[in-house]
Amino acid sequence: MNALLQHIKNQTPQYLALMRVDRPIGTYLVLWPTLWALWFAAGGFPAWHILIVFVAGTFLMRSAGCVINDFADRKIDAHVSRTKQRPFATGAVTEKEALLLFALLCLLAFALVLFTNLLTVLFAFGAVALAATYPFMKRYTHLPQLVLGAAFAWGIPMAFTAQTGELPPPAAWLLYIGVLIWTVAYDTFYAMVDREDDLKIGVKSTAILFGDDDKVITAMLQVCVVVVLLMAGPRFEMSFIYYAGVIAASGLFIYQQQLIRYRQTDKCFKAFLNNNWVGAVIFAGIVLHFLIGA
Repeated sequence: MNALLQHIKNQTPQYLALMRVDRPIGTYLVLWPTLWALWFAAGGFPAWHILIVFVAGTFLMRSAGCVINDFADRKIDAHVSRTKQRPFATGAVTEKEALLLFALLCLLAFALVLFTNLLTVLFAFGAVALAATYPFMKRYTHLPQLVLGAAFAWGIPMAFTAQTGELPPPAAWLLYIGVLIWTVAYDTFYAMVDREDDLKIGVKSTAILFGDDDKVITAMLQVCVVVVLLMAGPRFEMSFIYYAGVIAASGLFIYQQQLIRYRQTDKCFKAFLNNNWVGAVIFAGIVLHFLIGA
């Protein structure tokens, strides 16, 4: 037992790296739309225990997703410049360790969901299925970003069921579609960073599928996101403050298109990271609406 505990202690930095604790952008990108949904569902500040469950659950499930993603890419990452220092690529962790860590993180997240209601628990199985499926999609389809979007947006219906105890209304699914499209757009920016490496090793992505039309298609996707957010406003009876947040997000989308103009990898990655602010400004508009504009 002592040897096992010492091994875990020694490996903890590698486990944290596998979970991308030092790179929280993925957590933020999952958390923002989940927070939108919680505020929409509650008509303002949600129940404290629900908020805690979803913030902690988002961190755990995003971490689990990173672990299973690296497991799926364990024979690929060493050949990609951006990922060749990841724990699997360097041999710092074993397959067994990664699978056990993935299972532990999922179990902890599931334990949190038990503090909600049965309907949310049932929806949680969908979250696990999507998290476990996405990493393998890049071998079979050029649309792994679509599956990632389905996974990243899954917190929306779960937030509604947790807060209301009922099936999500149509407006919640409209929001879900908007976040799914948003994810495809920003993860295409991310895939543009790895496009040359992915072409060499046979990994598929929307960046490869879109080819020279990547800028036009991502711009169209971002326009669709704005349209969906504008459509969602009346359904949730939002005031002008919410729409100000959507306008701010539109400005950030324009900025991102400027960043990817020449497809420079560092600028494409910067455009990807900038989506954290998109989520933040929309959330700010929602919160301020319920505070002062309702």
